[in-house]
Amino acid sequence: MAARLVRRCCWRHFGAFVSTPSAVPASLLVPAGKVMMARALPQAPFTLFHTPSPSSWADGFSVKEQVEDSRNPELKVIGELIETAASPEELFRLSELHVLDSNQASLIITQLSRLAAEKKLETESILQDERFQQLMSITDSQISQVWNNTLVNLLKSLYSLGMDGNRREMQSVEQEVLWRLRRLTFRQLASLAEFLAVKQGKESKLLNEVIRKLELRWTELEGTRTVVTLMGKVGYISPALMDRLEDKALELAEQFNPDDIRKITLALAYQNRRCVPLLRALSYHLIQKHPELSLNILMDLIFAYGKLNFHQPQVFQKIATDLHPHVPTMTPVEVTRCIRSFALLKWLSLPLFEAIAQYALDNTKQLSVTHLCGIILSFARLNFQPSGSEDFFNMVHEELQSKLDSLEPHLLTDLVWSLCVLQQAKAPYLQRVLAPEFYALIRGDQSLKAQNLRLKLIHINAAAKLESPGYRGPFLPAEMLSPAEPAGEKVTLLQSSLREALAGVLGSQDKGRFDIRTIYGWHIDAEMVVNSENKPLPLKDFAAPHLLRSEGTKPLPPGARRVAFLRWEFPNFSNRSKDLLGRYVMARRHVQAAGFLVVDLWVPQSPTSAPSAPSLPARGLAAVIPSGPRVRQPEGGGGGD
Repeated sequence: MAARLVRRCCWRHFGAFVSTPSAVPASLLVPAGKVMMARALPQAPFTLFHTPSPSSWADGFSVKEQVEDSRNPELKVIGELIETAASPEELFRLSELHVLDSNQASLIITQLSRLAAEKKLETESILQDERFQQLMSITDSQISQVWNNTLVNLLKSLYSLGMDGNRREMQSVEQEVLWRLRRLTFRQLASLAEFLAVKQGKESKLLNEVIRKLELRWTELEGTRTVVTLMGKVGYISPALMDRLEDKALELAEQFNPDDIRKITLALAYQNRRCVPLLRALSYHLIQKHPELSLNILMDLIFAYGKLNFHQPQVFQKIATDLHPHVPTMTPVEVTRCIRSFALLKWLSLPLFEAIAQYALDNTKQLSVTHLCGIILSFARLNFQPSGSEDFFNMVHEELQSKLDSLEPHLLTDLVWSLCVLQQAKAPYLQRVLAPEFYALIRGDQSLKAQNLRLKLIHINAAAKLESPGYRGPFLPAEMLSPAEPAGEKVTLLQSSLREALAGVLGSQDKGRFDIRTIYGWHIDAEMVVNSENKPLPLKDFAAPHLLRSEGTKPLPPGARRVAFLRWEFPNFSNRSKDLLGRYVMARRHVQAAGFLVVDLWVPQSPTSAPSAPSLPARGLAAVIPSGPRVRQPEGGGGGD
């Protein structure tokens, strides 16, 4: 604070002295075209007290630079000629007609880089030109006199032109920038960091030093553009800097426009940084202040929210509503990307999904097999059946059945599994993935990816047995029907409460089972057998066709029924809905088709509210197990719910 006060006093004291060229000491007057040596400046009386003004400090120019530029008309003319040059040849001609100092040479090199980028010129010919070598020689010999802003632009220009990093001149510029980092403005540091992050990446020594300076001077950060740029292009390199940027973005959230919000959410998504306070603030201002959003912004926002698994119903509803009229004009890639993001978020917008189903019917020839598979997988995740279901799936079968062999094994498995969820899997699909040569690819493979594939094949096998009466095989062999034991899952309050409640009702352990892994790939939380009077019977004596190894062999007595308790937690449902996701709808169907009466257990709750423990009424099992006449028979046989 004291240093800043002294600096300002010096500026006020010497302001009149600096304002007129006549007041400048003779030692500082340099004839036009001559080189002014910066290292000799400390001998001049004025330079002992030289301090930049607040405005010049912000732009990265010192008082000396501004005085020299305004004092010498020739310098101004040469600068204008450099800016207006339209070709490298014009710039090289300037270097031949005028005696240049290091600043002017640096400006010419910067302009050469700009022209080469704009006109897509061959940079190698520019680098090999003798006149360019001369410009580099002038710059290198007087590198300490190059102004800060010009020096930063020079370094970026040399990188853009592709100059060899091992050349002495290149290393000299890099070293000079490294020495001057403390004198650069925050904006110059941010610009340099952005450029180096794109051109050189994390391995750049200079970039790491620049980021270290940004971390130390983060309080100087101001303006939405700098925040957005640093978050998107530099933040991934330094988590500490990203923390500061998130804090600043939260402070400036009200000032961001829709494109800024898009870039910030994408930056968070690509870096897997789920900063909830910032996402909430951006969502709020997006809803309150920006009624009109372009298609690109809508697409990127829903992608970012999906990748971060961040749920904001008002934003989802707005995006779905705004996307709906765009669907007919979207490309297949955009449609697939859109619907997959909504599926990840478990958000079912019926008008939007109906529009996408109609889009698939209207643009069948433009949709590739991969695009069509993406739509099917998304429909299955949310258990969505289009209103024109028959026409839609006729189109799907016509397009896909002849192309199954071209699909990668995991994509083919996902496709057939999704069709099983939607109850649209025909024999050719089932035969293709249940054939011995197909599952032989993963036999013995213990990787997580192979285990997931194996579990889906077991589900497909169950659908073939329980829901496809006309299907005759092949089926998976018995050794393939034992899914890998899941890693230690946390016992939920609902699960522990179920066990306690049933233990009190059953009376003895031999009348019930808990945590059953079935040959259908589904998990049953609790199982019992009840007689016609709804009284539990011992399980060990009876055959259990749903288990890989059954303890008993006796058939169930007349009137007896199997009861399965299925527990549904909040993640099993669609977002803000009481509808189960497609996976769990299929699980419930299969358990019913296997001959069970299903008792569904769940506690209505939000992600943040604590569930209350379920309890069985004092009247016992008759209160939760429906009697015969009230049981609705499910499709595929079995008990009711």
